[in-house]
Parts: sequence; C-alpha cells; structure tokens
Amino acid sequence: MKKTTILILSLVFLAGLAFASAQDDALQRRQKVREGLVTLRLLRLTQSLDLTDEQTAKIFPSIIRIEKEKMDILKRMSADIRDLRSMINGPTPNEADIEIKYKNVRAAQQSIKDKDAELDEFLEKNLTSIQKAKYLLFQIEFFRVLNDSMDRVRMMRNKPPLKK
Repeated sequence: MKKTTILILSLVFLAGLAFASAQDDALQRRQKVREGLVTLRLLRLTQSLDLTDEQTAKIFPSIIRIEKEKMDILKRMSADIRDLRSMINGPTPNEADIEIKYKNVRAAQQSIKDKDAELDEFLEKNLTSIQKAKYLLFQIEFFRVLNDSMDRVRMMRNKPPLKK
C-alpha cells in the first residue's frame, strides 16, 4: 500500500513537473514545483509519522512558514547566481561586484541551513522519540526518491543525471 502511494505521489509529482515545464516563466515554474514538493512532503510526512490532529495543527504552520521563507531566500539567491554568472562571463569582470554577489550567495546558503536547523529544532520539541526517528528516515527516503525521480525526468529530456 505504501509503495503504491509513493508511486502515485511520484507520478503526480512528475505530472506537476510536466505541467510546470509548459509555463512561460522559468521562475514561476520553479516556484510551483517547490510548492508542489512542499505539499507532497507534508502529505507524506503526515502518513510516515502518524501525526495526531493536534501535532498536525501545531507542526504544519511552522513547516509552511519556514519553507516559504526558504523559497524567498532561494528566489533572491537565484537572482544573485544569475548575476554572478553574468559578471564572470562578461568582458570585464569587476572583482568588487563579484565579491558582493559571492557573499550574498554564501549568506543565502547559510540562511537556508539556519532555516533547516530551526525546523529540526522545532520538530525535536514537538515529536515523540519514535516520530523523530521516523522523521530522520523519512527525510532520507524522501530525498532519495526525489533525486531518483529527477534523474528519470532528466533522462526523459535526454540530459545526463547530476553526479552525486
């Protein structure tokens, strides 16, 4: 039953990716995919951890808030990365501007790590020991399945998978 659910959710995810790829704006497409992933992750998390209604009511708003904050950071970081590439590949790279963009990207990376740590700390306080262990295993499995799905999508698009 769980494998069937995972398969169905993966297919929904892949369909969402296909739908998102039909959109005009790449930024909107990425944001919709991220939102879909957060939703998929929340659904799977609820099942995997056997959350009570009370836990769900307490945990979900925090997860959604943190994930939204991470999406905002990622949006700014993507713009900085795009600018950094442009600067580096430009005819006369300006080291001072490059240094600023570099520091912005590094700060954004740290902010994302901080948000993940904030979420882990929050869950640590609101889950039982068994649920904490299940969460750890859930995270590993969820991201493994996600990476495998992304590799399949890349292969369908005739692009090589990312090296791990």
